[in-house]
Amino acid sequence: MLFALTVAALVLIPVAVTFSSFAEVEGDILAHLTEFVLPDLVGNTVWLMFGVGVGVSVLGVSLAWLTAMCEFPGRRVFDWALLLPLALPAYVTAFVAIGLLDFTGPLQTWLRDTWNLTGLPEIRSRGGVILVMSLALYPYVYLIARNAFATQGAIALEAAQSLGLSRTRGFFRVALPMARPWIAAGMMLALMETLADFGTMAIFNYDTFTTAIYKAWYSLFSLSAAAQLASILILFVLVAVVFEQRSRARMRYGAVGRGAASRRIRLSPLLATLAFAYAGIVLAIAFVIPVTQLALWTRDVVASDLDNRYWGFAWHSVLLSGIGAAMVVTIALLLAYAGRQRPGSGMAWLQRLATLGYAFPGAVLAVGLFIPVAWLDNQIIEAGHAWFGFEGSEILKGTLVVMLLAYLVRFLAVGFGPVDSGLHRITRNVDEAARNLGTGTAGLLARVHLPMLRASLLTAAALAFVDIMKEMPITLMTRPFGWDTLAVRVFEMTSEGEWERAALPSLAIVIAGIIPVILLTWRGTRAHG
Repeated sequence: MLFALTVAALVLIPVAVTFSSFAEVEGDILAHLTEFVLPDLVGNTVWLMFGVGVGVSVLGVSLAWLTAMCEFPGRRVFDWALLLPLALPAYVTAFVAIGLLDFTGPLQTWLRDTWNLTGLPEIRSRGGVILVMSLALYPYVYLIARNAFATQGAIALEAAQSLGLSRTRGFFRVALPMARPWIAAGMMLALMETLADFGTMAIFNYDTFTTAIYKAWYSLFSLSAAAQLASILILFVLVAVVFEQRSRARMRYGAVGRGAASRRIRLSPLLATLAFAYAGIVLAIAFVIPVTQLALWTRDVVASDLDNRYWGFAWHSVLLSGIGAAMVVTIALLLAYAGRQRPGSGMAWLQRLATLGYAFPGAVLAVGLFIPVAWLDNQIIEAGHAWFGFEGSEILKGTLVVMLLAYLVRFLAVGFGPVDSGLHRITRNVDEAARNLGTGTAGLLARVHLPMLRASLLTAAALAFVDIMKEMPITLMTRPFGWDTLAVRVFEMTSEGEWERAALPSLAIVIAGIIPVILLTWRGTRAHG
């Protein structure tokens, strides 16, 4: 219980720190933010959430219905391939889209030179941001909605048709309402990722709270202003969390027969062709074209850019991701095991609080953890100076402490899910049998549970590793001097409009990002197989 309480407190500290920033108000900066910054931030954020919510819902639900309930050419491939955009960080999709579709990009140049076409919609716009985020995040809705439709099977639609409803009306009046809680949960996950995004907004120069927090810290040099903006962002996040939790609370799992679940609607040749074309176009725009363009750009710059610096960027990314993943898996295992040893509502709430950090944007955690660590650093320095004559200026601030703590808080939920699910699959009879043979609590974990949790621990480690490698704001805002990573390199190159030079580190991140997609596909195949 004490361990779970400590981990939960670690998550709540950044929240408490950001809200406490209002106790030290810098009048001039706050007045500037209130008059000139906040109105645009709130308006941009609301429009972004609305647009992305509609976009991911339309794409995710339609594709989930096609792959789960309909039979058409290529369905088995699309079933897993439509998850591949998860491997592409949204900020990578963003700069590829700008590089291809901007006024000076190859597409518009070709249209002007060949067909004399001008006046295409501007990609550097609110609509462009919403399009990119929708293409990058629709797999959250697709994955959950596909499972929801698959559990319904054909029975729900057949029941609606037996009551005189057409297939289309049956979808909207029966199948869709039954899947609504799952769809809402997936949409909330996508919206929380949208609120947390920094790289895409910076590339598009679209001001939201994450970019404003960064500017307040590094342009206004005001940690308190950054914390105040972070506290407002937390309010948006908490609203999304409440809706997501209420959606999960309404979920009900109904079992259907295996034959019913496997029966699919056989589309006519025309509809099957349209389904194939629709799924293929979405996959091409969201994954195939961006990755192909990254490969082409990488080919052009690899000879000049691939030097010792890049091995340093890659080594820093792998090292930080490895350490962070090890921390996440270790704490997740201990937290899940504490819940198994002392089950109850109190422990369940502590586990929920401890894993709430995934809902908080990296920029919030960077600010919320840097402030208390900096305060502790100052206390240690003052004590060292008074007692030992220590003359240093930094002890903790110049290290990886803040970054690794922020990684742990942000991605603990990623590791906790697979580990906790794996523990729940181990029956209590196994524990009782081991205890009857004289095995203690530590021995039970080491000799019985760990071997049985090997696959779950591997999944948790892989997911945490790749998420940390893609994470931009935490790394960018808290890295010590000289600790640039692949994600930081992408930010630096895109800030200068060097799309081609940003392709090399981006492609490395994408290759690593395919790992969790493969794991998700493998686990899904096993679950349905």
